[in-house]
Amino acid sequence: MKDVAARAGVGLKTVSRVVNGEPGVTADTERRVREAIDSLGFRRNDSARVLRKGRTASIGLVLEDLADPFYGPLSRAVEEVARSHGALLINGSSAEDPEREQELALALCARRVDGLIVIPAGHDHRYLEPEIKAGVATVFVDRPPGRIAADVVLSDSYGGARAGVAQLIAHGHRRIGFIGDQPRIHTAVERLRGYRAAMEDAGLAVDPAWVSLGSTAPERVRRAVDDMLDGSGSVTALFAGNNRVMVTVVRTLADRERKVALVGFDDMELADLLGITVIAQDAALLGRTAAERLFRRLDGVEEEPTRVTLATRLIPRGSGELPPA
Repeated sequence: MKDVAARAGVGLKTVSRVVNGEPGVTADTERRVREAIDSLGFRRNDSARVLRKGRTASIGLVLEDLADPFYGPLSRAVEEVARSHGALLINGSSAEDPEREQELALALCARRVDGLIVIPAGHDHRYLEPEIKAGVATVFVDRPPGRIAADVVLSDSYGGARAGVAQLIAHGHRRIGFIGDQPRIHTAVERLRGYRAAMEDAGLAVDPAWVSLGSTAPERVRRAVDDMLDGSGSVTALFAGNNRVMVTVVRTLADRERKVALVGFDDMELADLLGITVIAQDAALLGRTAAERLFRRLDGVEEEPTRVTLATRLIPRGSGELPPA
C-alpha cells in the first residue's frame, strides 16, 4: 500500500478507501490510485482483512458429488447468491461418505468460512455444534441434518414419487417396480414411501421383488431391472428413484424389444428428446433458497430453525403414459 500511495502521490488512508470502495475520494484521485494498483500488481491482503473485520467473505458448500449433473445448477445458484453478497464460494464433494463430509466441513470451518451449506452424507451432525455456536451460519439442503436443529431446504421427495407412481397407475399399470438409491439416504427412503403410498391409494399390494434399493452403480441397477422384468410376476412399469438410476434404466430398456413404461425422479439432459416422463425438482431453486437463508443468518437475523419444502413437478412425455404390454 505504501508503494501504491507513493506512486499515486496520496496517503495510505486514500489507498485504503479506494481498495475498500469507501466514499470521500475524488474521481481524479481514484483514477491515479487505480492506475498505480494496476501498474504495481497490488492485491489486497485478505488474511489481514479477516483479522481486522472478523469475516472472510466466503462460504463453503459440501456436496455429495460435483460430477452429478443434479448438483451443477444447485452449486451455480449458491454461487450467484454468494457473488451478489460479495462472497466467494468454496465447494467440495463428500462422495456420500459421512467421515469425508465431516472432514471437509471442518476443514472449511478451519479456513474461517462465514457459513456452510451442507448436503448431508451422515446422520449425526453434532460435530458442527461448536462451529455454529462460534458463529458459522449453517444451512442443510436436499436432506435434513441429523441430531441437531438447523435450517433445511428440501424437495418434496415423498409427494413427487407418489405423483409419479400414480401416473403409471392411471395408465393401467398394477405391477410397478421401484429402483432407488441406498436405504440410508433420506431422499431414497422418502421416495420409496411415496411409491408405497400411491400403491396403497390404488389398493395394490407390493411384491417385495418389485423393490430394489442400493448403489447407483450401473451393474447393480441393470441387474435389478433384469430381475424385475424377467422374474415370475414381472412388472409392466418402472419408477427410477433418481437421475443416475434413470440413466442406467433407460440404457437397459433400450436393449429390450418389449416396451416398458417408465417414470424417473429428476429430470436429465435429453429426457425431453427421449420422451421420458419425469418428476422434476428445481435444483437451482433449492440452492438459491438455501443460500438466501444462509445470508439472512449472516445478516444477523435470529429466529428458530426453519424447514422449507419445495414442490416437485410431473412432466409427462410419453414413457410414463404407455399402457401395459
